[in-house]
Amino acid sequence: MSSSKILITGISGQDGIFLSSYLLKKEEDIQIFGVTRSKDEDFFNNLKKVSGKFDSTNIKLVNLDLYNKNEIKSFLSDTQIDKIAHLSGPSSVYKSFLDPENYKNLIIDQFHNLTNACIEINLQPNFFQASSSEMFSNNAEIPLSEKSLMKPRSPYAEAKYSLHNKVLDLKNNRNWNIKSGIMFNHESEFRSNEFLIMKIINTVIEIKNSGSSELTVGSLDYFRDWSYAMDIAEGIGDILFEDVPVDYVIGSGKGNSIRDLIEIVSNYFGLDYKNFIKVDPSLLREGDPTNIVADPSLIKENLSWGAKTSFEVMIKKIIESKLKSI
Repeated sequence: MSSSKILITGISGQDGIFLSSYLLKKEEDIQIFGVTRSKDEDFFNNLKKVSGKFDSTNIKLVNLDLYNKNEIKSFLSDTQIDKIAHLSGPSSVYKSFLDPENYKNLIIDQFHNLTNACIEINLQPNFFQASSSEMFSNNAEIPLSEKSLMKPRSPYAEAKYSLHNKVLDLKNNRNWNIKSGIMFNHESEFRSNEFLIMKIINTVIEIKNSGSSELTVGSLDYFRDWSYAMDIAEGIGDILFEDVPVDYVIGSGKGNSIRDLIEIVSNYFGLDYKNFIKVDPSLLREGDPTNIVADPSLIKENLSWGAKTSFEVMIKKIIESKLKSI
């Protein structure tokens, strides 16, 4: 396999950390350029936790403003990147409702600046666009595949859907190997505390230590397709290296309920969740589907990819990492 120059935007996020680790193992003669707003030291420390020893000369973190097309053009011209994994951008569905238009623009502008910069300097790197299962319609039949009905459910999803369609346009009209990875819920020890799994784990730890708190959730019965971010990142890496522009659903194909999640966390600490759980339906988003599960048949058939880490093992990994950091 020939050497690659790969740009990863949002490299310090959970997907970027695991993707970097996977690519370093996938190809020895590789150059990874990572865009991040975090401290370099934090990224390399997290990467070391995942990879152990690695050659840091193969990774360079760059201060690249993704809202400045001219800056991107200059960088791409200098480096002649041949693969881009675009993982950067806001990722909170909840926050997208607070300032919808600005939130959508933050997502859309980064993508347009990257792709337009490529077009203007006549560069067509393999391009992976991080897309989202939030794009699917509430009325779509479960499990959800690449062909399922799409009707965005949030401002965040509207932005992702717009870019999903732009990807289709670019691959069809410019013969570009650009593709969307329609990612379902995925978590890891590197996830921020604002997300559901981290909130539940943090609250149960507090209950274990103090015995005075309660855990409030909107539902116990919602089903979600949760995967370990390391598995998802390996799927991203495989798609990035594929020679044809195919869009893929990336998920485990298995659903677990919020009740399952809480029970696993509670059992880990020897607690009975029924003693501290409170259900408040007002916390639910209006129109949110009760069941979201992926159909990853296509990526399994084409790239032999599948989620390897079970839901329970993933939760235990996150708990153990959290306990080490307390």
